[in-house]
Amino acid sequence: HNFTVGDKVVVTLPGAVLPGGFEIAARKTYGHVSDGMIASARELNLGEDHDGIIVLSTLGLDPEVGEDAKALLGLDQTAVEINVTPDRGYAFSIRGVAREYSHATGAAFTDPASRVTVQPSAGYSVEITDDAPVRGKNGASAFVTRVVRGVDASRPTPPWMVARLQLAGIRSLSLPVDISNYVMLELGNPIHAYDLDRVDGGLVVRRAEPGETILTLDGVERKLHPEDLLIADHSAPLGIAGVMGGESSKTRDETVNILVEAANFDPVTVARSARRHKLPSEAAKRFERGVDPLIADLAAQRAVDLLVALAGGVADELGSAFGVIEDAEPIALPLGFAERIMGVAYSEAEQRETLAAIGCVIEEGESGTLLVTPPSWRSDLSFPEALVEEIARIIGYDRIPAVLPIAPPGRGLSREQRLRRRAADGLAAAGYVEVQSSPFVSETVQARYGVAAASQPADLASVRLANPLDGESPLMRLSLLGGLVNTTQRNVSRGAVDLAIFEFGSVFFPPTGPLGTEEVPPLGVYPGDAGIRELDESIPAQPRHAAVVLTGAAVQKQPGVSARAADWADAIDAAKLIARMVSAPLSVRQGSHPAFHPGRTAILQVVRDGVSHDVGVAGELHPEVVADAHLHGRVAAAELNLDLLIELADREPSVTQLVSYPAATQDLTLLVDVAVPAQQVLDAVIAGSGELLEAARLVDDYRGQGIPEGQRALTFALKFRAPDRTLTA
Repeated sequence: HNFTVGDKVVVTLPGAVLPGGFEIAARKTYGHVSDGMIASARELNLGEDHDGIIVLSTLGLDPEVGEDAKALLGLDQTAVEINVTPDRGYAFSIRGVAREYSHATGAAFTDPASRVTVQPSAGYSVEITDDAPVRGKNGASAFVTRVVRGVDASRPTPPWMVARLQLAGIRSLSLPVDISNYVMLELGNPIHAYDLDRVDGGLVVRRAEPGETILTLDGVERKLHPEDLLIADHSAPLGIAGVMGGESSKTRDETVNILVEAANFDPVTVARSARRHKLPSEAAKRFERGVDPLIADLAAQRAVDLLVALAGGVADELGSAFGVIEDAEPIALPLGFAERIMGVAYSEAEQRETLAAIGCVIEEGESGTLLVTPPSWRSDLSFPEALVEEIARIIGYDRIPAVLPIAPPGRGLSREQRLRRRAADGLAAAGYVEVQSSPFVSETVQARYGVAAASQPADLASVRLANPLDGESPLMRLSLLGGLVNTTQRNVSRGAVDLAIFEFGSVFFPPTGPLGTEEVPPLGVYPGDAGIRELDESIPAQPRHAAVVLTGAAVQKQPGVSARAADWADAIDAAKLIARMVSAPLSVRQGSHPAFHPGRTAILQVVRDGVSHDVGVAGELHPEVVADAHLHGRVAAAELNLDLLIELADREPSVTQLVSYPAATQDLTLLVDVAVPAQQVLDAVIAGSGELLEAARLVDDYRGQGIPEGQRALTFALKFRAPDRTLTA
């Protein structure tokens, strides 16, 4: 019923494979052998029309029977995929790609826009009422409308246009829509076609009103934001400017009169609306990267010409043209500047020829300087270094010599870098596994773990992100422990119950002055020494910390050996290992920390020049903290301010000479009050043991029978050795 005798159609013969892996073979249908299948546009992936087969006469084609339909329908063409960087929005069009091809190959370039002759038009009502400009700019800098009457919107799109759109990744929808997309791909300016008879009175470019909604072309009703720029008529919104049109005014098969719109919208406004509504459209992709502000009237005329030629329409004199285009500022380019930047001698003729090729206008400046005005489609060219980049790119990077710099002697890793690496290597050698966690934490985690050292105030303010990736974690961490405990919980939930992990990373303390500056200095301009100093002072302090977390068995059960759970002693040993690797004399005293067990918490200190400095904390986490993290048993942890530890470490680590004489050992037991810290007693023992003392450590803490109430017996194992003789007992 959808074709007649004499029609020429597209047939897929046995052996053909249609899109989707559908193989064609001879098969019996309705009692007859079918040697192939007559195809619809949808089956060939040419469009969405699945109701009828392709009748070639309706496409204006009258080929010979048996002719290859692939060439006839443009299915034998090849697409080239190009990666376009965000600063080159002009390359999102054939016009821009052809220009780049000309630069790369030397082929002659003919601007497709030069083949369009704009016809005068006027009289159509357009109002620009943008009362909420972004960055001091109105949302629309150019807005052009044209009217075409008497179109037949139901006509099929020519196969050559369908094929080109298909190769560009755009499916054919209808002739007016296909023409709009084709002009966008050709010239780079998105086009929108309205059903003129569905537009009430005229167009208004304005910001959305609170509570306003629109049904967009994708069938979704969207709640608009007051910052959204709209194209509206006198009764309702018709589309989100530069992003997507509305359902109410779209063209249909019965559309007779079409209003063509081509505009230039502010990139920031379009980008924000596209992200706010999650609408990454082809139009938004171009506007947010910058569209040539001088191409709108040519693009509108090109769409009109195609509607007249392909849809049988008649161009009307009714239309409008609005434009407030700022002239590009000339850039002063000293002739020797490119050589200073690139290290290559470029002649004046080469620089002039290259800049003219990319569309710049060149005038004579002061002595030895060119005044270069970039073309309208290159909004990325705004400072001399950008021009130098173009000179180097067009002339060729092969002109830039490859010179390997010679490292000056005595350079390499700094002292801090060497010690940090040594500490990390020491923990790894001791069986710890390094992890990295997110520096962004929630308010609950920040309040729970606080800061690692008592030298920092417990109520230290947090640095809050203005645009956090996760709304539940808006704070920059003050401690590494929150991330390490989260990593521990994740591993334990997956069956890895015996863990010893560590992390070296930055924590973030707010500056003493204001956080941030009122104004960000412009790019490409040196802000001056005072500006640099102000920026530095506003940056949060970011000391590097080292932290460990242990849970499960510190010693695995083996034949003859019982398992031993990790506890506070292991955390203190890990902290001492870090200190030993950087040659810092770490001492330990009992203390407290909100996240740690009240009776199993050690404050880590370094004494330098008689002054004690708190550098961290170690022990076992509080049972409530462990339960909140969905962990079981004991969880040992330690955290040190690694930068402070390295700053307090010995500048020149002492080296002990190996001695061949035997050591003499001596045990010493002292009766002291319970309130006296063992570390304080040990320090006194070391101070009074003389030069021959090689090592001293606490081996027993006895309280019980024979010891008076309120006292304890501390036993120390001492080792003495002389470099030149054997000591007597």
